[in-house]
Amino acid sequence: MYNFNYHRPSSVSEAVGLISEDAKILAGGQSLLPTMKLRLAQPSDMIDLGAVPGLSDISVEGSTVTIGATATHASVAASQAVAGAIPALAKLASGIGDAQVRNMGTIGGSVANSDPAADYPAAVLGLGATIHTNSRTIAADDFFTGIFETALAENEIITKVSFPVPQAAAYIKFVNPASRFAIVGVFVARTADGVRVAVTGAGPSVFRLPEMEAALNGNFSASALDGISIATDELNSDLHATAEYRGHLVTVMAKRAVQAAAG
Repeated sequence: MYNFNYHRPSSVSEAVGLISEDAKILAGGQSLLPTMKLRLAQPSDMIDLGAVPGLSDISVEGSTVTIGATATHASVAASQAVAGAIPALAKLASGIGDAQVRNMGTIGGSVANSDPAADYPAAVLGLGATIHTNSRTIAADDFFTGIFETALAENEIITKVSFPVPQAAAYIKFVNPASRFAIVGVFVARTADGVRVAVTGAGPSVFRLPEMEAALNGNFSASALDGISIATDELNSDLHATAEYRGHLVTVMAKRAVQAAAG
């Protein structure tokens, strides 16, 4: 690991003021620190958000669940408020990584990292969440732009994510047994504005499936997805699964998610 300057600001504004071209924001560090240990990243400064008050708060007000950026996966999984409002979100959090990752990793870090196999992006996009930063709000549909890429500007820090409570939702993933990342994960949500289907693990970034959404809007059952095939030319292919296998898994996981959401 290379040397760096460590900062522990006490407010978001102070943290923003410390951002420079080669600085990195530290939330849970579950992706950043291993990269630094392998000397694949060399930040000049590390800006630790751990001391900023209020960033780990979780609340439910009306039909909205709001989760602070530094809330850990374990705290989301254990939250009775989250489980009562969006059970699928609490269950998703409980299945991220292992115990160490869940107790150190944060929702803000996961969303900002935009790992193509991460779980939280599927929930954010599947539920139509809103990402709040120090300067603006960004709709989920506009946030994830590519592999490890988002709409965040260099001087932006995620402060919280707000999720509208759906009528029904479920997340099902086919896991990599070593990392617990999703080889393919599908989040299905039935909302007042229609059905949303978000897929992680299959492509360079999380994405929606309009054809499945249209079918489920007409008939919210697994059988509505019969005959829908997924184009595989832009799906991931690696030592874990071919693009063709991932395309098959998308339909299988989507059907299982619909069944789970429908009860």
